[in-house]
Amino acid sequence: MTGTPSYVTTRNPATGQELQRYPAHDTAGVELALAEVHAASVVWAATPLDERLTLLRRAGKLLGERREQYATLITSEMGKPLTEALAEVDKCAWNCEVVADLAPGWLADHEVASAASRSWLSYEPLGVVFAVMPWNFPFWQVLRFACAALAAGNAALLKHSPDVTGCALAIEDLFADAGSPAGLLRSLVVPPGDVPSVSKRVVEDPRVAAVTLTGSERAGASIASVAGGAIKKTVLELGGSDPFVVLADADVAAAAATAVRSRFNTTGQSCVCAKRFIVHESVAEEFLERFVEGVALLQVGDPLDPTTTIGPMARADLRDDLVDQVARTVEQGARVVTGGHAIDGPGCYVEPTVVDGVLPGMTAFVEETFGPVAAVVRAVDDDHAVALANDTTFGLGASVWGSPEHALAVGRRIRSGALFVNAMVASDPRLPFGGTGRSGYGRELSAEGVREFTNVRTIVVA
Repeated sequence: MTGTPSYVTTRNPATGQELQRYPAHDTAGVELALAEVHAASVVWAATPLDERLTLLRRAGKLLGERREQYATLITSEMGKPLTEALAEVDKCAWNCEVVADLAPGWLADHEVASAASRSWLSYEPLGVVFAVMPWNFPFWQVLRFACAALAAGNAALLKHSPDVTGCALAIEDLFADAGSPAGLLRSLVVPPGDVPSVSKRVVEDPRVAAVTLTGSERAGASIASVAGGAIKKTVLELGGSDPFVVLADADVAAAAATAVRSRFNTTGQSCVCAKRFIVHESVAEEFLERFVEGVALLQVGDPLDPTTTIGPMARADLRDDLVDQVARTVEQGARVVTGGHAIDGPGCYVEPTVVDGVLPGMTAFVEETFGPVAAVVRAVDDDHAVALANDTTFGLGASVWGSPEHALAVGRRIRSGALFVNAMVASDPRLPFGGTGRSGYGRELSAEGVREFTNVRTIVVA
């Protein structure tokens, strides 16, 4: 970073037009933010738990009051259909209430029986938690981290995606308006080219106690290596190539209908969107027909139009990469059943796409397809379906469809952080969320997510 003033510019992915220019933090600005958030962490750690949770309740109330304002901001900056943006804000408000209601139990001292002494575990704040967050859920990704960190008595320093800088600053204002101490949650505005150097500096700063990142494998590996060198706790939620497995005894109509929502929610730009549809060959044709019929009903258009179900992708480079993934998969022998191309005109739109005949080794099987593209893979039996599902370096979520006990038995053989039987993978504030393998480590949400940002301290009194 230099002393020359720089800016972060946000653009509307539905039109390509500039939305806003924000002054970026220079070296002095980053230092000031670190000092402020560290000072707030000392105050906040000494604040009683009930007062900390009152802040979350106030934030949740403001989220409800401002839902239309925040949803419009989300849609304008990253292109999510307005109905989904509204649901995202509502989920953030719900998370505030869940954490406020349940954190007293999650953070209570845990007694351990001992004949010779009194022993217990105490969950104590770490200090400043640095969060690197992505653009696809601009409010939800931040609120689910922030609620956990703040409830546990920590302060939060946020480096959000430059694409959603307006959302980042709105969240900072949200907590300030809810009555937080000055500096408790601060947002750094960093130009894309400066992100690696600024993130490294912040992670290495002795005032930062822990790091959480949601994003790509490359970003996760970079942050984790710096944090490891500084011997600091990390939580990583990375990519996914989630299998959606349809067994021979599945309710095919229900599976296909849910498959459409599971793949094309957020225009397919979610780590837990189903990516690979592994279908038993005996029901594959029926599933494919019903699935394509459902995809045909999706409405591509202006994301601010409440009838739109597929908005633009967040950026032009992401759109181009996705279209290239489809082209490479077709060159490798798969066939496009519907879609497959970028849509001409303004904005970063891609046709909702279904690719059939995808095999292991093909691009759409091996790589995470972060957009509206579904890969259909055929399995000869349960063992083959399990082998296909596990033929990935990722391990975030898995959805398995069939008679309940059968589907559960098959699902238990698939590596994943979450298993959903006859339902699509989704996050819930009451349940831990996270992956295995190259999908990351650690957990967000629930008691496990709150405790990730604590020192689990053993206390023995003789």
